[in-house]
Amino acid sequence: MNFPVHITDLQAGRLKVLPFEFSLYIEISSLALSFIHKLPSQGELGLWQIEESDSYFESRLDLSASESQQLAPLKNRRRTEWLASRWLLHVMSGRTQRGAVIKDACGKPRLLDSDWEISISHTQSHVAVVAAPFLVGIDIQVRVEKISRIAPKFMSDAESKNVAPHRAIEFLHLYWGAKESLYKAYGRRSLDFKKHIRIDAFNLEDGCTTGQVIKDEIKLAFDIYFTITQEYFLVYALERN
Repeated sequence: MNFPVHITDLQAGRLKVLPFEFSLYIEISSLALSFIHKLPSQGELGLWQIEESDSYFESRLDLSASESQQLAPLKNRRRTEWLASRWLLHVMSGRTQRGAVIKDACGKPRLLDSDWEISISHTQSHVAVVAAPFLVGIDIQVRVEKISRIAPKFMSDAESKNVAPHRAIEFLHLYWGAKESLYKAYGRRSLDFKKHIRIDAFNLEDGCTTGQVIKDEIKLAFDIYFTITQEYFLVYALERN
């Protein structure tokens, strides 16, 4: 399925720029879509800054029975993030009739009646989606100082050597986001972040790196892009052709 860039919800002045080329077509209104970018290698990346109530999304989504079951146990902010992510995906798709988001046997989200891969992430005030006709993964997170405590669980010795001590928190968030993105792209669970997911060395100023999922006979290579703002760390991965 093609994802044409057609934006009807964008708040003036909220557009953020990320380190890659893109085409963007905008119709300004008063809502909180931050951006949709068309990726150079095919695909789209979207970010929504959540300022709406649940009722805004619920009145527009027309959820399927399975989606309603997924939503039912969610409360408060998690519920709002879930709703916002589904609406953002619909806006990105350019469809008149919204396609339901279903989950496969491993829990990986998929867009009904589409052969495109999708990945969804959300944090306190933002949701992010990436979609493309190849494996993709995305992660968005707020700064958490305690990430250093769990770093030994997901960082290899080689990766740890690339972490600049004076910027350790930023490096660790990006390594975690990169590994989470590759985990989502792989989509089959049973991956050890430290053993099976490798992220190549990078500088914070680069905005990109590469990584691999290596397990048994499987070897997948990815281009990884990242950005750091005062509000969030955003990382997404695109399978290399």
